[in-house]
Amino acid sequence: MDLIKVSVGKGSQPLAVLITTAFVRDHVATTVEWASSTAIQVDSDVSVSGNVSVIRFLARLAPASGLYGYTPLQASKIDEWLEFSIISCGSQSQAAVGSALDAVNTAISQKAFLAGNSVSLADIAVWSAIRVNDDLMKALDAYPKASVWYRQCSKLEAFVEGVSNLPVQEEPAAKAEDQGKFVELQGASDGNVVVRFPPEASGYLHIGHAKAALLNQYYQQKFSGKLIMRFDDTNPVKEKADFEEVILDDLKMLKVDYDLFSRTSDHFDYILECAEGIIKKRLAYVDDTPQEQMQKEREQRIPSRNRENTVEKNLQLWEDMKAGNETGLQCCLRAKIDYASDNGCLRDPTLFRCKLEPHVQTGTKYKAYPTYDFACPIVDSIEGVTHALRTMEYHDRDEQYYWLLDAMGLRKPHIWEYSRLNLQHTVLSKRKLTWFVEEGLVDGWDDPRFPTVRGVMRKGMTVEGLRQFIIAQGSSKANVTMEWDKIWAFNRKVIDPIAARYSAVVKERSVEVNVKGFAGKEFKHVPKHPKFPEGDQKEVWYSAVILVDGDDAVTFSEGETVTFMHWGNAVVERVVSNDDGVVTAVDVQLKPDDTNYKNTTKVTWLAKLEKAPLIPITCAYYDDIISKPVLAKEDNFKDYINQNSKAVVDMYGESLLGSLKKGDIVQLQRKGFFICDQPYAPASIHTSVEAPCVLIAVPDGRSKALLTSGSKAKRSEASVTSGESADSQRGSSKKAKQAPKLETIAAEPTLVGAGAADVGVLRARITECGDRVRELKTSGAAKEVVDAEVKVLLELKKQLKDLTGEDLASGGSGKKKGKAKADKQAEQTNQKKHPTKDSKPSATLFKGEVDVSKDGDAKKHGTRLGLEVKKSENFSEWYSQVIKKSEMIEYYDVSGCYILRPWSYSIWDIIKNFFDGEIKKLGVENTYFPIFVSKSALEREKTHIEDFAPEVAWVTRSGQSELAEPIAIRPTSETVMYPTYAKWIQSHRDLPLQLNQWNNVVRWEFKQPQPFIRTREFLWQEGHTAFATRQEAVDEVHQILELYRRVYEELLAVPVICGKKTEKEKFAGADFTTTIEGYIPGSGRGIQAATSHHLGQNFSRMFDIGFEHPITGEREFVHQNSWGLTTRTIGVLTMVHGDDQGLVLPPRVACLQVVVVPCGLTVKLSDKDREDLLAHCRDFVVSLKDADIRCKADLRDNYSPGWKFNHWELKASSCENGSISLPSTACHPHAGTHTGLIKEQVYLSMGTINSVASTSCTSRYTFPTKLYEK
Repeated sequence: MDLIKVSVGKGSQPLAVLITTAFVRDHVATTVEWASSTAIQVDSDVSVSGNVSVIRFLARLAPASGLYGYTPLQASKIDEWLEFSIISCGSQSQAAVGSALDAVNTAISQKAFLAGNSVSLADIAVWSAIRVNDDLMKALDAYPKASVWYRQCSKLEAFVEGVSNLPVQEEPAAKAEDQGKFVELQGASDGNVVVRFPPEASGYLHIGHAKAALLNQYYQQKFSGKLIMRFDDTNPVKEKADFEEVILDDLKMLKVDYDLFSRTSDHFDYILECAEGIIKKRLAYVDDTPQEQMQKEREQRIPSRNRENTVEKNLQLWEDMKAGNETGLQCCLRAKIDYASDNGCLRDPTLFRCKLEPHVQTGTKYKAYPTYDFACPIVDSIEGVTHALRTMEYHDRDEQYYWLLDAMGLRKPHIWEYSRLNLQHTVLSKRKLTWFVEEGLVDGWDDPRFPTVRGVMRKGMTVEGLRQFIIAQGSSKANVTMEWDKIWAFNRKVIDPIAARYSAVVKERSVEVNVKGFAGKEFKHVPKHPKFPEGDQKEVWYSAVILVDGDDAVTFSEGETVTFMHWGNAVVERVVSNDDGVVTAVDVQLKPDDTNYKNTTKVTWLAKLEKAPLIPITCAYYDDIISKPVLAKEDNFKDYINQNSKAVVDMYGESLLGSLKKGDIVQLQRKGFFICDQPYAPASIHTSVEAPCVLIAVPDGRSKALLTSGSKAKRSEASVTSGESADSQRGSSKKAKQAPKLETIAAEPTLVGAGAADVGVLRARITECGDRVRELKTSGAAKEVVDAEVKVLLELKKQLKDLTGEDLASGGSGKKKGKAKADKQAEQTNQKKHPTKDSKPSATLFKGEVDVSKDGDAKKHGTRLGLEVKKSENFSEWYSQVIKKSEMIEYYDVSGCYILRPWSYSIWDIIKNFFDGEIKKLGVENTYFPIFVSKSALEREKTHIEDFAPEVAWVTRSGQSELAEPIAIRPTSETVMYPTYAKWIQSHRDLPLQLNQWNNVVRWEFKQPQPFIRTREFLWQEGHTAFATRQEAVDEVHQILELYRRVYEELLAVPVICGKKTEKEKFAGADFTTTIEGYIPGSGRGIQAATSHHLGQNFSRMFDIGFEHPITGEREFVHQNSWGLTTRTIGVLTMVHGDDQGLVLPPRVACLQVVVVPCGLTVKLSDKDREDLLAHCRDFVVSLKDADIRCKADLRDNYSPGWKFNHWELKASSCENGSISLPSTACHPHAGTHTGLIKEQVYLSMGTINSVASTSCTSRYTFPTKLYEK
């Protein structure tokens, strides 16, 4: 039975059926459809009906699921519980309710679930029966074990899915504006529509692709048709297998089910036949015109000289193309349509071109590949596509599409066009998105700032929210640029009814409140969602001391009544402030009898209680990554990068937030919606530090911020704005000065403070924006561009009015005065945001770290010596901590520059010594050229330096004087060295010239440097050689590449792949570039490890580096190479080998291979014994050094052995730990007269020794002969 169709009756309480279906999905293919009753039609004559019968049948079909138990006894017990769920849980009498829950309570006291230690049909049936019985739900809290079991089941994925699939109550029909108008497909009829989704596997799907996929699915479902998922793999250069997997996974996330799967490459043979057919019909010709000339001819509407070639010549050149020979590589196949057409797509477009790169699917079978424009109509036709859905940007190609089908005599599908999804502050180009990833400006393709499917879903977008938005757009052809707010507004409608409510307090400004009159119970159960009181419950804990947000506390005034949510009213008796006016403590008196909650300040709070400890939360707020709403064609998107697009706020959260799973969406009360990006992890036994729960703010599409501090009446008085809604908490990020990180951190997300400086800035922004709107209107800019800027202007004016009360229609005044207290707080807020020279910046910590100077518990329980994040969970933060805590680097006050500490520089020394020795065997000599380059020299080779132009750092001043001409700091040394080569090389006797220099270079382009991997200054070696013949130069290129491979594989133990760069990726000015590429498992990305370039005669011609040929006597240009290896090696080594304990160093590059740590140095040990033990340690180290092992003894007396073990394992956690026992006669010559036989141990922390035999303690230690292999 291939597919089980489960018919589910809406009125038959089908929850157990839905949960069971979700459980068995991994074992049995099922599909659910709503019907009048619950049943499974096994075949034409046999069916299974009824909830219990259906779930039994499904469980028996999937015995591996364990739902029906694993033994006959378990199956019998499960049958008893199924009967119990119908009879005992169906009654509504008080006695029956108590009896049923008591039975569950008793059964759970012996095991985790009703029939054993895993979920079974018993749990599914009884849980479902309880959930739909109001009397059972109300009484459940009185049975603690049953209550725990119920909540435990509620969190299981299958139970959650089952509940979410229940039919919702009937609601009024959707408003007209929520349902877009869909154009009827021409010629469409039920069961006869075939559509296709044909992405190119060259990147991740973005939201524009999502619209295409969901629209195709809409018509597939509307007409009961078929959807084809087809990969357009016509370009082997761009196609990648891993992108195919990603795209298919994205479609699963979007719940897009396709009927057929194909690739364009499946039809390559047929497409080749079609091409030959139109050649023979004289409807296509082979053209060897150079690309640039061809482009000019098309623009000038000039026919190609090959347009009238004979069929025989075209077929001959066609065979050359298919063979991929030298002649074929110069050719392309063009359609013979109309070279003078007004439609540029009809001016003899290219149909086939040669590419020698291997194809992911077909390998090297083909050398000529079709263009998308040629392959698409052919494959659409032969795969039976009836309607080809395309965006309006393809409109000019429609005529070409039909011309090709007519030329080949193929069936013509209908083309249906729809508008492309354009969004403000967004780029959708794969090239541009790839640039962001490669530059490290985002965390990856799933960064929440990215418009990729993974990015928006990581930020909290739901599939249903996205689907509703797409449906609301309909099939409009109008090209408009939309705001993200509209998409998020649709998403809010989906998540608001299901997001549980929790409380949190901002850590930095939390204030303790002493609650007088507290004498009630410690906790009570309240609904997780206020709109569904009968739904899931949570515990709210109470205590005499609670925490509130400082933004709330600043609004309190003595004698005022405030309302603590889920508790009641209280009167503020005392507000304590420090000398700066910052509230530090509050005393309140509970008023349990006061139930008048109108016109009171509503406050969220957290209890300080050991029984319910608060958990650390890190809330990340992401803003648009492009600062300009709509980019014009002439705009360079790199000029509008929002450098402050991420803000991070540390909070305390209630203990239940510790149970969130990745992907759970919740609402922090009065702070907005959030999605769990990283679950909370308790304190590690190694570091005693918790890993915080990481939440990402989910925009809700509201232009008006949620109130988060104080009452509505007080909002205009309070100057702080830290309680904005999720989509408005996008304040400016502050660069962490003292905390080296791979990302920017913000102390708090604020929109605009109410300080005088902030108001001035806001006024200036309003003036600037107003001028920009006038300029756009005057210049006749597009309406969507003007509208976007007008909206920004209105939003700025609204902010000013909210802050000051000033209604700035066209300037003017009217500022309202706030209270003195609010003004003082505004001044403090402004001082925080704009510190003076005398203000002291607070130390910024790594994410996840605890400030031990202020946190007494951290000081008591945690050393913070080890790593505080896991490599698999937060790779960038893990890397930052490893290189810092293993003492590899020290941060410097110039961004992008780092101090290499001895522990890392020793690795570079070892690499340098090995490589230097090997290249000297090849005849290479070391030299040194100056670091400074004149402007004229640098710009001499325009094509070459163009690749480095954005990175060049210039010296423009000498003291206080401007230099006559700027001087560059070398980004590379070709233009520095080659003018000298022209002087040194005159004769063939001067060749080969093989020079190498070990130096530093500066490249200043990077916005977010990463130590060792991407820095503004780095160390490297650069070799520059010149040869008389090309073959000599090419041979050296590969010799050097082999040495680079040996560095990585033999010294660093990092596997690499040798290869050749594409034309687009090769070194500027080179004939070809060879490379070794590594793979970083932690990030899932490849990395360029080293390169060796053959420059040919490009540079020798430019710099006139030539010699007189010994035979012909003619002057010839030399053939050159350049090759380089950098300190990136150390970063790759760290990323590949490091683990959750710290740095892992291969023995051949370890600074120390053995560390000897003495143990047992207690206060009871005599001075004589202590000195003897330390002396033996020193002797042991001497013996190890005699064996050519790099080692030292850690004899520091201010650290314990345990601390030292952790310290050295962090610096090189490949260490194997062992011990050597020292006999008492050796360590203690007078043993019998003191404490008797005492055995002390020397602890070995080893990077290379796999085993050390215990030996006698003499003045020298002996080792096995194969102890250490170099």
